[in-house]
Amino acid sequence: MDLKNQIKENAGKYLEEVISIRRHLHRNPELSFNEEETSTYIRGLLDKWKVPYEFPFVGNGLVASIRGEMTGGPVIALRTDMDALPINEDAGLEFTSENKGVMHACGHDIHMACLLGSIMILNELRSQLKGTVLFIFQPGEEKLPGGAKLMMEEGIFNKISPDMIIAQHVLPEMEAGTVGFKPGPYMASSDEIYLTVKGNGGHGALPETINDPVLMASHILITLQQEINRKSPKKIPTVLSFGKVIANGAVNVIPDQVELEGTFRTMNEEWRKEAHRLIRQIAKGISEGMGGTVDVEIRHGYPVLVNDPDLTQNCRQKAIELLGEKKVVDMDIRMTAEDFAWYSQKYPSMMYRLGVKTPGQEEIFPLHTSRFKADEAAIQTGIQTMSWLAVSLLNK
Repeated sequence: MDLKNQIKENAGKYLEEVISIRRHLHRNPELSFNEEETSTYIRGLLDKWKVPYEFPFVGNGLVASIRGEMTGGPVIALRTDMDALPINEDAGLEFTSENKGVMHACGHDIHMACLLGSIMILNELRSQLKGTVLFIFQPGEEKLPGGAKLMMEEGIFNKISPDMIIAQHVLPEMEAGTVGFKPGPYMASSDEIYLTVKGNGGHGALPETINDPVLMASHILITLQQEINRKSPKKIPTVLSFGKVIANGAVNVIPDQVELEGTFRTMNEEWRKEAHRLIRQIAKGISEGMGGTVDVEIRHGYPVLVNDPDLTQNCRQKAIELLGEKKVVDMDIRMTAEDFAWYSQKYPSMMYRLGVKTPGQEEIFPLHTSRFKADEAAIQTGIQTMSWLAVSLLNK
């Protein structure tokens, strides 16, 4: 039996166990950089399977490895994230979160389970493999500066450096059984914007005696939206959104300051830097022009995620060989962000999407919501695809 069919057969053989692993992880979610029990559970499985690993990185992260027994071959890294989100689950699952206020609402439990399933398969096939596979279990994807950046800074690749890095991520808008690829820029950079506009508050009925920071903040918010959109280069997607405005006054009380919090996202690093300059310049110019001041803090988040074109096209073709052309989808860009982008700045990298919507289902349960849920049939596709991509690239 060839390797592709062995992978398919083993994915079916291990599916029940992998689903059980996924459900355990879903019941026991942990927030970013606090994945202690998750890490302990994963290490217990690796010990049972006699798969070596290095630990710790950034507290709870680890890197497992399987070395093929045939000579030659590259080094391939497969990555999963481990953390959950601060959300109360309301998905109605029998294996719902037992950690109140914390939920795997971004599918990281599925990512971990699929990677563990791939470890089971590749460990069994290692006599037929060339090269080495690294399995990155990464904490803190959901929290700046991101576990990917911190793990690399701690030297996860000091002993052995990958030739390429691959990750998969669930997508609730796409049906289970399908996977999606997008070469080149795929996900946006993401920065957090914090503006504190200061004036002199007072009685709302006596505007001549105050220097109104609410009015200043309103002008800043509207002008930023207009100017950033107007000056953004053509064909470079850009988003500037403010989701939090705090003017802690009353119906007739103008406060001394107003706080604005938002996000800036784009698909181009040079425009990203210029937009930061414009945000500072516009906010300062308006506040000072109206007799106030502003403190501007821009927290640099994840960079643009760029999928290596050659690696992505190669993997797309291999996915077609495994699943058939109808099960492989060409993706569009997304303005969401991923700390996997840190890897893509240093190594040929590729993140593809795993569909998790039940076929024929009309309602979508989005990521980062209390009702997110996934069709577990997708897990078999995820195990197969990740294993097959690794084997194909190793033995190319």
